[in-house]
Amino acid sequence: MPRPPSAMRRQILGCALRLFAEHGFKGTSLHDIAVEARCSKASLLYHFAGKDAILTELLTPPAESLSAMVEELSVLAGGRAVEPAVTGYVGLAMRFHLEVKIIFAELPDMLGHPVLAVIPRAVDQLAAALAGRSEEPGARVRAQMVIGGVAVTVAADVDVEPDTMRAELVQGALRTLGHQTG
Repeated sequence: MPRPPSAMRRQILGCALRLFAEHGFKGTSLHDIAVEARCSKASLLYHFAGKDAILTELLTPPAESLSAMVEELSVLAGGRAVEPAVTGYVGLAMRFHLEVKIIFAELPDMLGHPVLAVIPRAVDQLAAALAGRSEEPGARVRAQMVIGGVAVTVAADVDVEPDTMRAELVQGALRTLGHQTG
């Protein structure tokens, strides 16, 4: 059962997020996290059962946010889903860019993580919304291109101001999907 949030817990999570994004989950030890968080390994283990528990806590918000977003999109028909799907997805990808970087760094292992079990279904639903609910092969391919392109771009640490990044990602995604903004 997760412990209530504390300053040390938040410090450990922040340090772990940065270290996992920089060195990968496998390339980061509990010792590395404790040193970065300026706490003992015993203190770290008081707050978290282990490295996997830290990863689970870090990946839960993006997984839940993606699921919630695709649920909201599910009520939009056809082309009405495209623009909200693009802006919502770009927003989530930017908000959770370090988590995306962690997932991409060790993709096969990460997709097997229990907290990410919702991702394949959510990505399928997002792709359907991005394609405007079309079954046309080109629309489905372009939707997958947008999903991959946005994720890779936010994980790449491109040195661009966040507002510029968001605007370019949204406009590029809408152009890729052949969707005219309204």
